[in-house]
Parts: sequence; structure tokens; C-alpha cells
Amino acid sequence: MSDRLPGFSTLAVHAGAQPDPTTGARATPIYQTTSFVFNDADHAASLFGLQAFGNIYTRIGNPTNAVLEERVAALEGGTAALAVASGHAAQVVVLQQLMQPGDEFIAARKLYGGSINQFTHAFKSFGWNVVWADPDDISSFERAVTPRTKAIFIESIANPAGSITDIEAISTVARKAGVPLIVDNTLASPYLIRPIDHGADIVVHSLTKFLGGHGNSLGGIIVDAGTFDWSTGGKYPMLSEPRPEYHGIRLQETFGNFAFAIACRVLGLRDLGPALSPFNAFMILTGIETLPLRMQKHCDNAKAVAEFLAGHPAVASVNYAGLASDKYNQLARKYAPKGAGAVFTFSLKGGYDAGVSLVSKLQLFSHLANVGDTRSLVIHPASTTHSQLDDAAKIKSGAGPDVVRLSVGIEDKEDLIADLEQALGA
Repeated sequence: MSDRLPGFSTLAVHAGAQPDPTTGARATPIYQTTSFVFNDADHAASLFGLQAFGNIYTRIGNPTNAVLEERVAALEGGTAALAVASGHAAQVVVLQQLMQPGDEFIAARKLYGGSINQFTHAFKSFGWNVVWADPDDISSFERAVTPRTKAIFIESIANPAGSITDIEAISTVARKAGVPLIVDNTLASPYLIRPIDHGADIVVHSLTKFLGGHGNSLGGIIVDAGTFDWSTGGKYPMLSEPRPEYHGIRLQETFGNFAFAIACRVLGLRDLGPALSPFNAFMILTGIETLPLRMQKHCDNAKAVAEFLAGHPAVASVNYAGLASDKYNQLARKYAPKGAGAVFTFSLKGGYDAGVSLVSKLQLFSHLANVGDTRSLVIHPASTTHSQLDDAAKIKSGAGPDVVRLSVGIEDKEDLIADLEQALGA
């Protein structure tokens, strides 16, 4: 190719991949192996001492996974990435590098219900404390900062409400506090929003969702923006202090602008062990090749469905940032001009019972706990994904008792609207 930078669609197909040097295979092979042979004793020692890059054991790295990591890093505009077993695993590995017992991180209230549960309950056993802030009130993030704050966590498009978060405004708070901004970009994908362009230091995804796109493989990924100085103020000893397990190497000093990705691999993935299967990496890579095509169809369908629901007499309100009347429409125009995503919520006039009834009457929409599939999906969050929260917390997270969440797929929009019309009519 010439010196021009490849476009997004080209990167989605080609980034990180070359024909297999042994067989000439054009598709990235599935390297279904646990271990890799060393050239000699010196080669083995250099790999284990972080003096050379290479393959040791699939829990730490694998050639199929490496292509996936390079591709997503290229799409997000990061310096490096690490693939892991799930989106939840990505969040654990990220925070393990940043947090010590007793430390705090600030998180937006509007998050996926599983993340709220993980942050509120599971992380307590590590001594990590979450402080909640309102993404509609940037000053709430400023007020939440304390000397124990080690990170700020937000979603670019919040699940389940589909609201758009003002990434740049919150990144300003993070810079002032001297902490990294972590953005879960699962619902947007880099096709719609690239958080690093707006001030994010770390991006995480559930690869299970739009990047994989076909509802067949679990995975997660961490992308290092290479923008944060981990040596500042001694806040992050995992990266700035000598690592005894690696002969005193300081990761920030040795690896520079991809030190965080290295730390996640050699300190997090190595010891916690949430490795991604090479087969799942292969499946997700295949999905990413069509990401631009799928995401545009997802968004176009979602807007048409949202417009239909906004005019239906059984619907009390529709929360979709792609609608001109929506409170997040201006943020959508700024951050996601190609489309406001494909996941959104609407409220039914019949309340909780109407929501439960609706999901049972839909025929084309699948009732299940996932988003980002080629198929259209539906769920009633208050009785499922957010059921562990009390009513006040459900409402704050955008999952009130009357709320139904849709993940709009790539079917013909007329068929999706007809299915909703019959279910609402029934």
C-alpha cells in the first residue's frame, strides 16, 4: 500500500493479520495449543524475563489472540491491547493494575447491571470501593474525587438506557484529579465512537457484543491509549515500582506508551488467568470484518424502530439519543454522528406487568440477556439484569419497572416494527 493511513473498513478486515508464513493460509489460523517450543534455554529465559517478545503459554498469549488484539487496538486508535475471556474479566484485570486495598474508583451510575453488581459487591472482597457519580451532572464526578481515587469508569453509550456520556467533560475531571479515564465502549464500538479521541486512557469492551456480533463467542478486551504517565506521584506502583517477579523491571520505564497493556498481560492475565480461547478469538475476528456494515444497519434499524415506538399509544416514552427530541441528541451528534447505537429503552404505560407481558408476546425479537447480536433482542431489565437493585437504584440506572430494553438487529426493519406492533396490540 501507499503511505496513506488505511480506512476503518480496511483495518476491520486486515489489521494485525498476514497470510500464515508456513501454509499461506489467508484467514488467521486457530492456534489451538497450550504451549510453544523455545529455541533454546537462552530464548526461554529472555521470554520469561520480558527481554524479548514471543509465545510461552496460551494463558499469557497466543498468535490467534494477538491478531485480535492488534486489530482492536488499531480500530480504537490505541497503542496495544489484551484480549481476555469476557468483558467482566477485562474490568477485573484493568482495576487490578490500578487499585490497592482501601482505594476508590468513581463510576457513572448509568451502567450495565452486571457491572453495577460487580463493582458494588464482588470488588468489596478485594478492598476496592466504588463511588457513584451522575453522568448527567459532571460536577458530581468532581465532588467524588478523594486522595484514594485511582480511576474514573464510564460507558460511552450507557446500558440499558442508550444515553450518550460526555466523555470529554469527564476526561477533564480525570486529568485534574491525576487519574486515568476508563471507558467501556461496548455499545458504541469504535465504528461509532473512539473514546481515546475524546480523552480516554483505557478502553474496554465485551467482545461478546457488537465486535463479535453474532452471539456465538464470549470475550473481552483492554485497549491501552498510551496517554497516561503511570509514574506520576507514585499512585500506581504496579507500573512504576520495580517488579520483583521480573528482576526489578519498572514497566512504565521499560515499555513506555504500552506499559499498561503489558502490565495487564504479565501481572493480571498471567496470575488471574481469564484467558480467551483461540477459537473464540477466531470467531470474533471473523465478526469484526463486517463490523462497519453491521453497525450502520443496526443504527438505521434502531432509529426506525424508535420512531415507530415514539408514536405508539401504549408507549409512555422512548429513550433513544438518535431521536431529535431526545435529551442526549446533541451529545449523539457530537460523539456518534454515524448513529446513536442499536440499544435503547422505552417505557410502557402499563408499568412492570406490561413490560413482562410484552417480552412474552414478541415473536421475532428473542427474549434473552445479551445485546449486539445480528438478531434483534429484548429484555425487561427490572425483572432480570437489574433485578438485584432496589426500585430507586433501578430508576437511577435507567432500568425502572416500566422499562423494556431492545437490541435492534440487522433484519428488515419492517418486520421488526410489525412484530412490535402485534405484541403491543395484543
